[in-house]
Amino acid sequence: NANEISTYSFRNIKILTIQKFGNKYLIPTKYMLSQQTIDALRKPTFDVWLWESNEMLSCLEHMYHDLGLVKDFNINPITLKRWLLCIHDNYRNNPFHNFRHCFCVTQMMYSMICLCNLQEKFTQVDILILMTAAVCHDLDHPGYNNTYQINARTELAVRYNDISPLENHHCAVAFQIFSQPDCNIFANFDPEAFKQIRQGTITLILATDMARHGEILDSFKQKVDNFDFTNEEHVTCLKMVLIKCCDISNEVRPMEVAEPWVDCLLEEYFMQSDREKAEGLPVAPFMDREKVTKPTAQIGFIKFVLIPMFESVMKLFPQIEEVMVQPLRESRDRYEELKQIDDAMNEKKKSENLTMGGKKK
Repeated sequence: NANEISTYSFRNIKILTIQKFGNKYLIPTKYMLSQQTIDALRKPTFDVWLWESNEMLSCLEHMYHDLGLVKDFNINPITLKRWLLCIHDNYRNNPFHNFRHCFCVTQMMYSMICLCNLQEKFTQVDILILMTAAVCHDLDHPGYNNTYQINARTELAVRYNDISPLENHHCAVAFQIFSQPDCNIFANFDPEAFKQIRQGTITLILATDMARHGEILDSFKQKVDNFDFTNEEHVTCLKMVLIKCCDISNEVRPMEVAEPWVDCLLEEYFMQSDREKAEGLPVAPFMDREKVTKPTAQIGFIKFVLIPMFESVMKLFPQIEEVMVQPLRESRDRYEELKQIDDAMNEKKKSENLTMGGKKK
């Protein structure tokens, strides 16, 4: 009802309360990262499955320090810890859209910043926006996509008039958290600077709606051959493409790191399509457990979404070919081989069934 829609506002937000002990906040002790972990963290090959939440939080904290963001923007290190804890608490335990996915996307962003030497091309404000948007980009994701929200006429779809309901919600939750003084890493920014950070972060999170994929990529392709790092519109467009790359970058990772994510995604898809069937809503074929297999789920996505987008970024940063584009091509080839094996087995089953049918007669 209407009353419920108005009271929905952030009722799910878990605002972090940390006990005070004397004048000290009780904050979990920092997990000390080894030099080996610190070095690995800068690469797309980093194994994101080896770490517990507190270790991932320490890795994220390290990235903000390592990129010089804490020092350059006078961010209170304790506030940074509290903000990250609060972020963690506002991701849900979905099969795919959970805190580990948030970590993956941010770690890939960090590795792209390092690999492409983005700190030489971008301002530190841009780097802060890229990292912060990555951290916040799926906050409080309910595990059911925009199509479901719109078709089921959920509170979120009603509130945001069917326009990127989830991405608008992720932004709103992010800035609700920043509005808590204990979690506001931007406390030392003047109002004008905060406005720039806020606008930049919102633009990037809204760019992660895959419904806008074609529009955003086409816009970037028009600019890439004459790209101008002094042109604000060009830079914004590149940042949008970078967060999009990071958001869907699992297949860039080594096979043993990437493959479990496909299972997680399919589990979330099947959860949604089962619910859609039960509620009499339309079901997308790529989410239907009766129709989809791992290879069919992945091949088209890698060939027509991932590779073209990463190849367009490669025009600006050729150094990503070996460590990002090549693994995508290998992944595509692997899934195509698996599909051939699946197809051959299905053919065999069919002919066996026909033979059996003939014998029964």
